[in-house]
Amino acid sequence: MALFRQMERQDRTQHEAELLWERIFSRANLFMALARVQDNKGAPGIDGMTVEDLPDHLRQHWLGIRAKLDKGTYVPSPVKRVEIPKPGGGVRKLGIPTVLDRLIQQAIHQVLSPVFEPTFSTHSYGFRPGRSAHDAVKAARDYVETGFQYVVDIDLEKFFDTVNHDRLRARLATVITDKRVLQLINAYLKAGVMIDGLVTATEEGTPQGGPLSPLLSNIVLTELDQELERRGLRFARYADDCNVYVKSQKAADRVLMSLTWFIEHRLRLKVNRAKSAADEVSKRAFLGFCFYQAPTGRWGIRINPASLKRLRSKIRTLTRRHQGNSLEAIRDQLNSLIIGWVNYYGLSDDESVMRSLDSWLRRRMRQICWIQWKTVHQRIQRLLELGGSEKWAIPSGSSQKGAWRLAKSKSMHMALNNRYWFDFGLKSFVQQFQLRHT
Repeated sequence: MALFRQMERQDRTQHEAELLWERIFSRANLFMALARVQDNKGAPGIDGMTVEDLPDHLRQHWLGIRAKLDKGTYVPSPVKRVEIPKPGGGVRKLGIPTVLDRLIQQAIHQVLSPVFEPTFSTHSYGFRPGRSAHDAVKAARDYVETGFQYVVDIDLEKFFDTVNHDRLRARLATVITDKRVLQLINAYLKAGVMIDGLVTATEEGTPQGGPLSPLLSNIVLTELDQELERRGLRFARYADDCNVYVKSQKAADRVLMSLTWFIEHRLRLKVNRAKSAADEVSKRAFLGFCFYQAPTGRWGIRINPASLKRLRSKIRTLTRRHQGNSLEAIRDQLNSLIIGWVNYYGLSDDESVMRSLDSWLRRRMRQICWIQWKTVHQRIQRLLELGGSEKWAIPSGSSQKGAWRLAKSKSMHMALNNRYWFDFGLKSFVQQFQLRHT
């Protein structure tokens, strides 16, 4: 009887494995993956094929591609290396797969994500359905409000480039029984990177930039989550950004030391000691936000100064003094930036920052108008047409002072007031912030 039960379990496992492969490459799942790849757009990989070219390519070649996949002879193309400057210096290395490989990776992700989702920690928030960076920040704030006011901020050095393939494959095999699926994922891990026309093999790391990367990163770091839970620690993790909250500096120092050892010796990842720290929560940032304690004792959320600095840099670029774009084109670019930025950083409860940004942005827009008006006659005429009084318009229009200084003058404020910019269609940081909080 025991032999028959064992044979039955093996047959059931084999059947489930076959179903997994068929679900990945089912017509419905592939159409869903294609729609997602098309929505995400993105640059071509090393073969130059665009997202728009993909449907025709599939119609002509999918039967042959599927045959190679079933036989285990499909070879993914190397990813194209792109380096994105980091805000704090250095570069983030992204790998752009071909659009065909993005389609296959997306199809795998859609089927495997629900399989692995129940194994993930409730304290993991990155790249998971129904969870977001905001949820991670709110969870961290809750820890702080209950007395855990010291943080162990762990920075994993080049995480996506240093993931150990053997450990990742071992974790995948604990859940996935279909060797074809494991073989295909392994092929993507070892697909290599093309740099300056030469292909370099990849013996470690996950292909950051592909649809599979977020899922694989969560699978790798689940072991870290389990260790933190085993120790009874309060933590919030978003991808490779993990903060642990404790009640004293002494405890924070101890946890930082022990976690560094665990990560480097057990997980075989690297901790960036220069960026990792054990400190008071008010002195560290988490996902672009900082925590502060109000006079009432309540802990609030404010925007990290580094994030504000990056925003101002982007606005300066869009509102350069001398450029060929029309005021309407500049407005449209700014509106897109404002809406997206406030959608994320509107989690902050500090409206005064939004007011300051509005005031500064409108001054930069008035500066552009002043430069575009060019002549003294045109400046005086435009100020009068926009409702300025002769008392202020004539001295300002004929002034030899710089555009930035005159952008703050009374005449410019009267002519290009807040109502003018509202009617012009320029979005307001404050209004977007208030809409988000209603």
